[in-house]
Amino acid sequence: MTHPPTHPPAEAVADPTLLDLLTLEPLERDLFRATTVFEEQWALYGGQVAAQALLAAGRTVDEDRSPHSLHGYYLRGGDASRPTLFRVYRDRDGRSFSARRVVAIQNGEVIFNMSASFHVAEEGLDRQFDPPIDAGDPREQQAFTPPRLFSMEGRLPKQPFPGVQWPTRFWARCTQELPPDPLTQACVLTYLSDILTGLAPLHDGTWRTGSSLDHAVWFHRPIRLDDWALVDLVPHTVSAGRGWYTGTVRDRGGRIGASLTQETLFRKER
Repeated sequence: MTHPPTHPPAEAVADPTLLDLLTLEPLERDLFRATTVFEEQWALYGGQVAAQALLAAGRTVDEDRSPHSLHGYYLRGGDASRPTLFRVYRDRDGRSFSARRVVAIQNGEVIFNMSASFHVAEEGLDRQFDPPIDAGDPREQQAFTPPRLFSMEGRLPKQPFPGVQWPTRFWARCTQELPPDPLTQACVLTYLSDILTGLAPLHDGTWRTGSSLDHAVWFHRPIRLDDWALVDLVPHTVSAGRGWYTGTVRDRGGRIGASLTQETLFRKER
């Protein structure tokens, strides 16, 4: 006997917004479902599933705890036209920190997993060793459309690696007014953090970036993502079919809101 599905198939949205993507349906304790789906020719964008996983984890911690780090692994290609389930595991709740693990599931298989940590805001020394990057005023620069992102616009400052296929430094902001809560802002930053690649300067016409393998973000200071934020990606090394780069996301004043690092496949073009 064939049983009907518990939930009807989700209908594809022609032009979803970022806040549509950051809407999760709670199914039961620690189980959530992303229901906004759309047709796309590529595998599910990694920044989307990471942002949704962080949101699911954040829904299980006290409101006074904000994300301070996440570490995720991309295990299988997802499908943007299918809903994604997020199962959260409550590893620990201490006096100041909460630890969570999340698995993202499509068609009965894990496509992504994440460890995330949350911290109660506290006062402390606030210093930054890295000087601000001279990237000009985004309002006076060439418009740039970040690929594959919904509700995002961009601007292009002078590039540190001229002539590469994709920019490694760009301004971006969400075109929707975002709720001010730290969890939503961190999820939008996570959504943005996976786009493009810091390895573009190492493409040589034969070898190039492939699929993302793992991704990590550290949230240092709250910055608003419905204002201009500067993404700066820096290549470091490629070997054994993999490449690794780091990056920062800064506000217009030069403060580092988050640091990121990613490892991707780096192989010969087919």
